Amino acid sequence: MGMGSKAVQSQDRWAFGFLLAFLAAIYISPGEWIPGLARFRPALLLSALSTGLMVLGRMGRREKLWVDGQRGALLLTFCGLVFASLSWSLYPDATEFAAVELLKWVLVYLTLVNLVTTERRLLWACLALIVGSLFTSRGVIAWHQAGVDMVEGYRARWVGVYADPNRMAMSVGIIVPLAVAVLVRKQSRWLVRLTCGLAAALAITAMVLSYSRGGFLGLVAAAGTWVLLERNLTRTLVVVAAAGAMLMLSPQSFWNRTRTVGTYEADASAMSRVEAWTVASRVSAEHPLLGVGAGTFPYAWRLYGPVGSTRVYAAHNVFLQVISDLGFVGLGLFLAFIGAALGPLWTLARDKERGWLVRALAAAVVGHLVSCLFAGFLVAVHFYVLFGLAACADRLARAARQVPEEGTSGLAPMPPSAEQPPDWAPGAETATGRISGRHR
Repeated sequence: MGMGSKAVQSQDRWAFGFLLAFLAAIYISPGEWIPGLARFRPALLLSALSTGLMVLGRMGRREKLWVDGQRGALLLTFCGLVFASLSWSLYPDATEFAAVELLKWVLVYLTLVNLVTTERRLLWACLALIVGSLFTSRGVIAWHQAGVDMVEGYRARWVGVYADPNRMAMSVGIIVPLAVAVLVRKQSRWLVRLTCGLAAALAITAMVLSYSRGGFLGLVAAAGTWVLLERNLTRTLVVVAAAGAMLMLSPQSFWNRTRTVGTYEADASAMSRVEAWTVASRVSAEHPLLGVGAGTFPYAWRLYGPVGSTRVYAAHNVFLQVISDLGFVGLGLFLAFIGAALGPLWTLARDKERGWLVRALAAAVVGHLVSCLFAGFLVAVHFYVLFGLAACADRLARAARQVPEEGTSGLAPMPPSAEQPPDWAPGAETATGRISGRHR
């Protein structure tokens, strides 16, 4: 092996290491609470380093950048529509901001699908999210215990994007099915299982303290999906036990607020969502094809909102936000991308041996989409990271199931042992394949 090949492999490992650091950083939010780090924008810097080294590695191997086939084409087309909406935007500055933010997360998505080339790396990526979430959940709980800056006087939150209790709840909710899947897997070492169990418990606690009804419904949907796909009595009992603990330990005020879903007419917060959805429908009725420009819903409110309204709300539903901002053309592209990512997971989940992480990802995706019905965050990084991991799971499974060419194994060599997650059981992954250049 030549020095050039070693250098390229080193770049690839460094790129993946920076990617893991980025995945943890989106939950840790170091720039928000560590003095002096804000100006360096740690998460953005880590993602740029990962993407840059990934591109250099592809160039060194003379491989084309993989755009993830139809899924990637749909996402890139959607991103292009967002940029194109600058030409008809109701407020171009807002559209420009949304377009740049979306482009950053699309690059993260492409970095994921180019670097997560083994099942072990996919597991590493999920563990990075799980470990990072410990900081977010702990921060929310600590703020609640100290009574710091709570919304409406009782709803807990944290720093940065987690200052919105609903956004915090739907973000930490992603890791619950992932953490539980690792926790109940027999091949997991005790330290990994302990970490994942703690992460799931803290995440659920943070969600309860947020009093987010959308986050709670997403968690219920994720748990139901995981149980349905697992079809395992023992694991079903784990979910039932967790639900029972949540039922007994959650304060009565949490259940009182959650029950108002059925009597939303008397709840000011719920009615604000109804108003937002009404505004979105008015915008789409007048601009059905292409909407009024990405990121402009708050400005559309001033034209289409209730007469005399002094407060502007978010869309509170990502799908209605897309209809309002980008019309039914944008919604069609957005739904096609979601379907292209989620659809294959249902088939892959049937694999009893290798589908355990796929089932957890499918549950996380379903739960997050349910939460998205109650919150509109089109340019949220968590959304594109989650769908990027789902895309990676699909491609890895397809590569592993391909019929080997004559005289070959069909699978590239296993990555070095250095890529094995800390304290992870040897042999935990069987028949693990790597997406080679031929598979790309």
